[in-house]
Amino acid sequence: MDHRKVAQEVIQAVGRDNLVAAAHCATRLRLVLKDDGKVNQAALDANPDVKGTFKTNGQYQVIIGPGDVNNVYAEMIKETGLSELSTEDLKKVVEKDQKFNPVMAFIKLLSDIFVPIIPALVAGGLLMALNNFLTSPGLFGPKSVVEMAPGIAGASEMIQVMSAAPFIFMPILVGMSAAKRFGANQFLGAAIGMIMTTPGLLPGHHWVLFGLKVSQNNYYYQVIPVLAAVWILSVLEKWFHKRLPAAVDFTFTPLLSVIITGFLTFIVVGPVMREVSDLITNVIVWLYNTTGFIGMGLFGAVYSPIVLTGLHQSFPAIETQLISAFRNGTGFGDFIFVVASMANVAQGAATFAVWTLTKDKKMKGLSSSAGVSALLGITEPALFGVNLKLKFPFFCALAGSCVAAAFAGLTRVIAVSLGSAGFLGFLSINAKSIPMYVVAELISFAVAFALTYMYGKRHSELVDPQPVMAAADQVAQDAAAAQVVADMALNDEVVTAPVAGQAESLTAVNDPVFSTKAMGNGAAIIPSSNQIVAPVDGEITVAYETKHAYGLKSDDGAEVLIHIGIDTVNLKGDHFTSAVQQGQHVKQGDVLGTADINAIKQAGYDPTVMVVITNTNNYANVERIDATAVQAGDSLIALTKRN
Repeated sequence: MDHRKVAQEVIQAVGRDNLVAAAHCATRLRLVLKDDGKVNQAALDANPDVKGTFKTNGQYQVIIGPGDVNNVYAEMIKETGLSELSTEDLKKVVEKDQKFNPVMAFIKLLSDIFVPIIPALVAGGLLMALNNFLTSPGLFGPKSVVEMAPGIAGASEMIQVMSAAPFIFMPILVGMSAAKRFGANQFLGAAIGMIMTTPGLLPGHHWVLFGLKVSQNNYYYQVIPVLAAVWILSVLEKWFHKRLPAAVDFTFTPLLSVIITGFLTFIVVGPVMREVSDLITNVIVWLYNTTGFIGMGLFGAVYSPIVLTGLHQSFPAIETQLISAFRNGTGFGDFIFVVASMANVAQGAATFAVWTLTKDKKMKGLSSSAGVSALLGITEPALFGVNLKLKFPFFCALAGSCVAAAFAGLTRVIAVSLGSAGFLGFLSINAKSIPMYVVAELISFAVAFALTYMYGKRHSELVDPQPVMAAADQVAQDAAAAQVVADMALNDEVVTAPVAGQAESLTAVNDPVFSTKAMGNGAAIIPSSNQIVAPVDGEITVAYETKHAYGLKSDDGAEVLIHIGIDTVNLKGDHFTSAVQQGQHVKQGDVLGTADINAIKQAGYDPTVMVVITNTNNYANVERIDATAVQAGDSLIALTKRN
């Protein structure tokens, strides 16, 4: 690769005067632009050295690949005169650039707080769905499963207790996450949540404080009151840290921050914010009941455009309120999850319709993997990689989502937990509504697929704008290709797992660079061990200072990228160690380094390890070996190599 040439081509495509700032990670250039609309997308798509582009979190990202991206970045800095930035510095530039948008800043605040606690809520919600399955009559007859099999009653009761805990004590989870976001001590935030949910509180009773009656309200299931309380805690803690002498700061800052916040919470903040919380929930419920299936249909029609704006990042805060109200017996559940599922399936269906229509190999590969990803609830690859590029599939999907969401509203389909908003979303649905949920998903898929296919069939030039090769030329080319393949000698090479854990498809990874296989085919592992080992005999071609990624070239020619976690470059090496250097030769099984998986999770990052064959195109076939639980050194990826 001519790194200078690629840098110049990228600069020309995005616009030299359009560049605000630039950074890079292990695989891609991360750019902040004045106007994304000025990008010459066609030029980047046609560039053989650019493996893909997408926009996320205010950054325009250009996928180059490991070992090359740093050199292209260096040439870009020389060409433009921009300052070299880390990815964390670039995030600050984005935030500064967006500081005048208070709505988006508030949405990002909610997203930062609620996204880390979603796994706990998903676990509790799915446990509740399982208990509903066991205890709801009418699913398999007039009696519930527990009534038909009394022996499992104890297990059902245990599941009920486990499912309730994350919601009853949600203020502790929210308190800890909010404290981190507000810059306070996380454990003090958790302590405030504990104070607000302690069993010692007796609703209906009160304390007498200097003649003032203070109600002993508990705040089970609540979100907004604890957010306000922890914000106050953060302000107090920072104030005391600045003003107390070091000798007493360690002891008295936590004491004073907690006691003042506690009194303010029970006297003023808690009661007021509880009323605000109830008002918000009641307004949402009123809108749902008033607009009915028509409102659901309209919501389904605009959900994907909302995703494009990023406003959907605020929805978890609303959904947790709805689910908590359901658990508390004051609400009916989460309809936003249902609409999101319809929208995601519709976008996936439209992408699959493109797959059936297109003759372009690159588009076929992208649309197939992006379609699967969308059906599982991750729509960015489908939206940005296929549907928005072609435009008509996106709008056909909106129609499918609209019809399906209206049907779901008409049949009162409601979710009782968060989860995967797609075909697997039935796990989060109220047990009695699961059949209608499945029907709604099938409607969403069928309408979006049919509209996209019919429109695309009539306007094939939109799917494949390049002229189709003449039939005779096509036959000759196919014959030549067949002869080349027939003359090839095929050899197998195996890349082993660099870490122990649960192996899964790259398409399940929550990062479009990997899930769309833009970097190449391979596998992902949800790690259960901290040690990272070499998956092949070969040379270390890339060893980043941040220690979150390694590049190797095997003795047999495979170029392997090991990327530990998603966006973990932002950790700047924290929680990682490295035992190798670039240019070093290693044997399969040699230790490359370590990654503290628990610490990475606690820092709010997904620790999934991606193993990618970046020169996939050099092979006849690259395929993940059918295995789930793997140990380091187990066979993971089979390569069929051309001689």
